[in-house]
Amino acid sequence: MNSFLLFLFSLKVALCTCHSENKRSGFRSGRSQYKVSRTGRLTAVVNESSGLTYRAGRNTFWTHNDSGGRPTLYEVARNGSLVDSLPLPRLKNRDWEALTKQDSTVLFIGDIGNNSNARRQLEIYRINPNQPNDFQEITFHYALQKTYPASKDTRNFDSEALFAAKDSLFLVSKNRSEPRRFVNLYGLPARAGDYALLPVDSVFLKTMVTDAALSPDGQTLAVLTYGKIFLFEQKADRISFQHPTRCLRIPRGQTEGLTFVNNTDLVMTNERGRMYLIRKK
Repeated sequence: MNSFLLFLFSLKVALCTCHSENKRSGFRSGRSQYKVSRTGRLTAVVNESSGLTYRAGRNTFWTHNDSGGRPTLYEVARNGSLVDSLPLPRLKNRDWEALTKQDSTVLFIGDIGNNSNARRQLEIYRINPNQPNDFQEITFHYALQKTYPASKDTRNFDSEALFAAKDSLFLVSKNRSEPRRFVNLYGLPARAGDYALLPVDSVFLKTMVTDAALSPDGQTLAVLTYGKIFLFEQKADRISFQHPTRCLRIPRGQTEGLTFVNNTDLVMTNERGRMYLIRKK
């Protein structure tokens, strides 16, 4: 992105509001209930953080670079310093966009970037960081996509948001269609296989989705977009968009990584290497 386009993008993020989503989808403004603080800067080797997940037992985070980066996971501290790295030479980083965990021994890497909506097969790698050469491959496509690439007004077959809930994985579409209106929720089993995905829910969000995270107790879903975080309450042991609660306006540039560190607080990264704590007051 050249300097002029970056300036326009930053201006757009800085001026974003929650008004449209509050009116159309039933969110309430929640920024006053949270404190945002910068905690550090990512190590230089993570030059484009695109996925993030918390390692509770070590109080550290796994992260990785965007498309074209090495197929490596980086463990970083809360101040962004490098703790360790995990090379995965048997994998390819075509467009790694998301990272989540099922428990302390299972990670899922989402090679799911599809900005042009032209990929016919997308991949999620299931790995055990203690046995990184022993991985499973989960492949999928969007069942409703008929053309490759999709036409501009239907360009909603892309995701940068992946999270786990029990024995399932969920994706939230980025939505690059014009005009942008609804993002879709998809679910699939958290095990090797090839799946055709249909939407299980949708919600009006005006901006593009770049990550999502589920709280450890499974009660809160957080969806990250450029400049905002949307919170949804989860009920009846079912993942959905049916209970929107808060919209947090947090303009911090091109934010791409989000993870819960407990049931209320989150850590967020942007592609300029900055890390932020979003703590509930």
